[in-house]
Amino acid sequence: MSTVEQGRRGEDRVAALLADRGYRIVDRNYRCKLGEIDLVAVDGDTLVFVEVRTRSRGDRGNALETVRAGKQRTIARVAQHYLSFRRPRFERCRFDVVGITDGELVIVKDAFRVGL
Repeated sequence: MSTVEQGRRGEDRVAALLADRGYRIVDRNYRCKLGEIDLVAVDGDTLVFVEVRTRSRGDRGNALETVRAGKQRTIARVAQHYLSFRRPRFERCRFDVVGITDGELVIVKDAFRVGL
């Protein structure tokens, strides 16, 4: 399976799991010239930007470890673009990261905060 297909399947799995947990998925693969956000969801009164990372083998490290400071800044910039372009009405936003390593899924709510 290609990494693109693996990523797509991971995003599908995460979207279904989040929906089962009460999130409402409002956007998938939001793209702009700055980058991409995998999922945008609503959790209660909070708009959530979700980054999904997948690694088929754990011997190369955990998928969560791949969301370092540079990736966090990129996600935050794309989220800022999303907020200014789509203009959703939420007072609170957060960044969640979901890692899938060797098929095991881990959700980290409010995984990081950035100052822009």
